[in-house]
Amino acid sequence: MAQSSDTPTLKSQQAGSNPRRRKLLLVALPLLAIAAALPFLENRDQRTAPVFGFEVVESFPHDGNAYCQGLAIHDGVLYEGTGRRGESSVRRVDLETGRVLLQRPLEDRLFGEGITIMGSALLQLTWKARTGLIYDLETLNRRSTFRYSGEGWGLTHDGSMLIMSDGSAVLRFLDRQTFEVKRRITVRDGRRKIRHLNELEYVDGRIYANVWKTDLIARIDPENGRVNSWIDLTDLLPPSHRPHPEAVLNGIAWDSDRDRLLVTGKDWPKLFHIRITPR
Repeated sequence: MAQSSDTPTLKSQQAGSNPRRRKLLLVALPLLAIAAALPFLENRDQRTAPVFGFEVVESFPHDGNAYCQGLAIHDGVLYEGTGRRGESSVRRVDLETGRVLLQRPLEDRLFGEGITIMGSALLQLTWKARTGLIYDLETLNRRSTFRYSGEGWGLTHDGSMLIMSDGSAVLRFLDRQTFEVKRRITVRDGRRKIRHLNELEYVDGRIYANVWKTDLIARIDPENGRVNSWIDLTDLLPPSHRPHPEAVLNGIAWDSDRDRLLVTGKDWPKLFHIRITPR
């Protein structure tokens, strides 16, 4: 959860005069990040899954006006879906420079959401229009559309089925040809339901899901919906570098060719290659 820009300074001043308090804060910070997700959880008697940290391997420029809703990488080329009505798009981006190489705008009535790449196609959800868009990956020309019920948030695939989030604690698995829902899983940490699942990415047999308005990524077992662990990205981009309260973490791309995890956020000026580290 984004904090006001003066909060870290206040904590630093308090901890600096008391070594014991400093140690307590270091222990408490990961717990505070999990606490940010508690409004979306139930049955707090159950223990949360392990929490991992991160280190930045490299950072790249990112369009500070790109309201990132979905991120994917294919053959070293970055693809991004952006949101807001009248500003939504799908685009191909040069990772090293952040330069937009090709862009296709959405109709003003559509609010762009998550994207994924399957074969020669790029698929994009929209928020409330119940319409998915299918593009040719090479040209980004619109091929066709598909329909679904409810809202569209995040999108990924496991190689055989599409996996979709809608802002709830439920993930839907869709047939890649007919888009029919084949099964559902409810995401839980212990007995706790994890709501507001947003941007998705499938990484080495696990679903990575950003929990909206937190700096947390849940790593989910696709068979049963259990959260195996969390990645806490608190302080990846300091609050002072985020242009507005809605500039939250929301972009996950797994580069399987180079075994690297890329993340960014809405209107963030940077995109990061991170490595997951133990606490």
